[in-house]
Amino acid sequence: MSAHSVVLSIDQGSSSSRVLAFGPDGTVIARAQEPLRSFYPAPGRVEHDPIELACSVERSLDAVFDALDEDAVIEAVGLACQRSTVVAWDAETGKPAGRAPSWMDARAGGFVSSLQGDVALQQDVHHRTGLYLTPFYSAPKIRYMIDHSAAVKRLLEAGRLKVGPVSSYLLWRWTKGAVHRADPAMAQRMLLYNLETGDWDERLLSLFAIPREILPEIAPSFGNPVSFVRRGRTLRISATLGDQQAAAIGQGGGRLGTGFLNYGTGAFFLLNTGTELHRLPGLLTSVAWETPDSGREYFLEGTVHAAGTSLEWLKENFGFLSDASELDEAMRRSTRRLLTLQAIGGLGAPRWDYKTPTVIYGLDASARGDDIVRSVAESIAFLLADIVDPIRQAGLSIERLRAAGGLARSERLLAFQADLLGQPISRLLEREATAAGAAKLAARAAGLRESYSPSSEAVDKVFEPTMTAEEAKRLKAVWRRFVASQQDAAAALRKLGY
Repeated sequence: MSAHSVVLSIDQGSSSSRVLAFGPDGTVIARAQEPLRSFYPAPGRVEHDPIELACSVERSLDAVFDALDEDAVIEAVGLACQRSTVVAWDAETGKPAGRAPSWMDARAGGFVSSLQGDVALQQDVHHRTGLYLTPFYSAPKIRYMIDHSAAVKRLLEAGRLKVGPVSSYLLWRWTKGAVHRADPAMAQRMLLYNLETGDWDERLLSLFAIPREILPEIAPSFGNPVSFVRRGRTLRISATLGDQQAAAIGQGGGRLGTGFLNYGTGAFFLLNTGTELHRLPGLLTSVAWETPDSGREYFLEGTVHAAGTSLEWLKENFGFLSDASELDEAMRRSTRRLLTLQAIGGLGAPRWDYKTPTVIYGLDASARGDDIVRSVAESIAFLLADIVDPIRQAGLSIERLRAAGGLARSERLLAFQADLLGQPISRLLEREATAAGAAKLAARAAGLRESYSPSSEAVDKVFEPTMTAEEAKRLKAVWRRFVASQQDAAAALRKLGY
């Protein structure tokens, strides 16, 4: 590999698209980022414009091309994308059939609610897919679009409809329809993928009445690269995977027993369980990646639906923060602890409750905005602890904890998280964990050095617990009683028609 060799990483997320270029020594030699708009046309609905999304990636690619030396040789490209967001398009023209429902979109809630009363069905779906029957995965959204979008219905009837996750749409667009593919991690998020067979599940296709032929083929996360030409450069995408999977790799995540805390638009905890598939009540069994040599590997995963989104909520609705960078200072100024059940977008793992609203407890005349900001931030840490503790109780070892993502810049958040978990948390020096992971897997797939990415082991800071184990246990017990009481109150109010 020459000194002019470059590996590109495309990180397409729900708030922006990034492209980073890594040199042979793993340093970032160029980067570009384009914001991505979200549309909120009605309560519970969150959408992206697929053309805007694709163009945000392409403009970022072009900006990185402009920043590279003319003799730079792009050896490989890794593609990491947001999961569960789904695009529908015309197979003949490539034109989207409308805006893409985001992974945060709950438009199919009514359809899913009609199924959730069947406990046996819910258990069967979880066993087959590793996921839960919620409106946030792709299959309910696809069913909703078929039932409610005239454009989607026309394309289906004409035999021209294609659907897939963001990665599938981008590959289709860039190859001019030659490739319609999804890797197992992205396919699983469609709620149609069978963990045991590694293929689309006929029972689930029937449940959602989705024809197999409109779906992408399922292919390993790397191998059989996809090539396309952009501005005279031939790009070979040698690895495709979900953004959280890429972030895990970027945090040194090929190792069994490593736990990953990723604080972004949502917050996620993932534990690498290797080739062993574990199922725990309330948690997700997620495909990590599939490679030609080692097959499929897995994570246990839990999701907090709104992390960065909750700070945006504070900013937009209350004017408490003008920027997330102000979080630490607001937490420092806070003089008292409130409890906030932060349920924007619903409660994720392990409760999967989309009916209990956000609640703030402890407000009185002395409470200030900084106290509310602190309580919302601490609620993210509490909700992540509610994911981690059941994994430990099941006897699975979490040997090390790594943290990354935009909100990982908050030292007070990570310090409180370390207190609740009673274990040191290492924050990575390279914050672009998703891009780093995609680059690392792409380089490996292309036969380059596996370390061809930022040093995923380089630690910026280690946050040691300062709270005693007994104090943390008591605090979490209070938190869980608070959450349970609010769930009971919400259920009682619903019975009264509120």
